[in-house]
Amino acid sequence: MVADLERALRFYQGVLGFDVTFTLPPNPDSYSYAVFDIPRAAVMRFCVLSTDTQERVMALTEVKGVEIAPLPHPRRSAIVLEIDDPDGVIAGARALGLTVYGEEVLKTKDGRIGREIGIVDFDDNLIVIYKILGDA
Repeated sequence: MVADLERALRFYQGVLGFDVTFTLPPNPDSYSYAVFDIPRAAVMRFCVLSTDTQERVMALTEVKGVEIAPLPHPRRSAIVLEIDDPDGVIAGARALGLTVYGEEVLKTKDGRIGREIGIVDFDDNLIVIYKILGDA
């Protein structure tokens, strides 16, 4: 859920590299009102995102016209993405003024080693990016 679709796309499309598959205009009959418990006074747009290897992997729902309560902390979920160029994503996120957490060493349960970095988008959604570097 995002407050401003164009602003969100500066990160998801411009920095993370998602492609916009399609955008749907506001639909007052959308099931999203009930499923996401969005007040009926809200106006929503829906944008579906894809990658080079996976169609329709993610969607952004823009909600306007009502106040949306901030996400509770501690955070309860994250979008986790494998990224080829974490340094480029980090630089792009910082250039947008987003929060970028310090890098950690990723150790997978099957013994691989990598990098992982948390980023918070404009709407306080947590994205964790990672890159596997090789075997331990």
